[in-house]
Amino acid sequence: MRLSCLQENLNRGLSVVGRAVATRTTLPITNNVLLTVDQSRLKLVATNLEMAITCWIGAKVEEEGTITVPARLLAEFVSSLPSDKVDISLSPRTKTLGLKCARFEARISGVDAKDFPPIPRIEDGITTKVEVDALRQGISQVVFAAASEESRPVLTGVDAEFDGDLLTLAAADGFRLAVYKLPLISPVSQKTEVIIPARTLAELNRLMADQEEAIEITVNPNKSQALFRLKNIELVSQLVQGTFPQYAQLIPQSYNTRVVVDVAQFLRATKTASIFASDGGGIVRLVIAPGGELTPGKVTISARSEEIGDDVGEIDATVEGEEAKIAFNGKYLIDVLGVLREAQVALETTNPSSPGVIRPVGVDNYIHVVMPMFVQW
Repeated sequence: MRLSCLQENLNRGLSVVGRAVATRTTLPITNNVLLTVDQSRLKLVATNLEMAITCWIGAKVEEEGTITVPARLLAEFVSSLPSDKVDISLSPRTKTLGLKCARFEARISGVDAKDFPPIPRIEDGITTKVEVDALRQGISQVVFAAASEESRPVLTGVDAEFDGDLLTLAAADGFRLAVYKLPLISPVSQKTEVIIPARTLAELNRLMADQEEAIEITVNPNKSQALFRLKNIELVSQLVQGTFPQYAQLIPQSYNTRVVVDVAQFLRATKTASIFASDGGGIVRLVIAPGGELTPGKVTISARSEEIGDDVGEIDATVEGEEAKIAFNGKYLIDVLGVLREAQVALETTNPSSPGVIRPVGVDNYIHVVMPMFVQW
């Protein structure tokens, strides 16, 4: 292998695939990154066996070849180099990768590429395309609601239902549920439902940050793997096996009180209350009071802790229905309010022991359900 490429391109490529490098592993080679020449470009690949990321970067290739080297070592060395041309050469006999940039040189001991886990090829199955902006917003508004502990593996993923020209993403961790609907550019040939690991989608969201072209998604026929194709980047992920809970019946169909508030004000008041809720189980209390003919309604947001003290905040609101009281874990409110793009949000409640429903005002493709906390009023 003999080639040259720009330091900034190599650095960016290594940071892209670096997210898939295994950290704790029983297979040491997954700590490595695979470098190989592919159609006169340099191909970088990393995998942790659950997810694999491939990135192609422009290069001037003189001789083909392939090798794997420790990912972290290579990335740290390349990121410390000046912005200049990097010459890369491989000595096949000693499996040593040589790098030269300006007045810096390094030799890194590699491991034969034939021991690197094969990256699955996904060509059949259902394929569709989705706009970057719509997918980024959808992922941002559901991924945080997935469970982090592995006691129920299906809840660590995001349920993705492809139906005609609509994609529905849903995540739940037993305390909250987020559902987001977005359009597909090309309709799918058959209705397909899979569970994509939340970690994969969070990674995809990061990779899409500077993408403009539509993302292509392919799910293989037996629904065990999915491929996300970006410009010069491919992400292949294992899918979570199992059945996602039937979440439609968890969404309340009616309410006794509906309150519309400013998102930024609600978020600030909740964050302030959460300071005092941190050792009180995170409990933030909401008291909703309808207004009179000339006075606006209001929401009082408070928290108290036996040891620290208490706080009360108040925000104006448009209230429909009767006076209401409900308590939530403050973190759950902050999580959802922090990802909304709309200026106003509606909170619908039935009684203190029923779930609260949060809907951004002006759009009908997102709904968030939060379980209440039981408190002594």
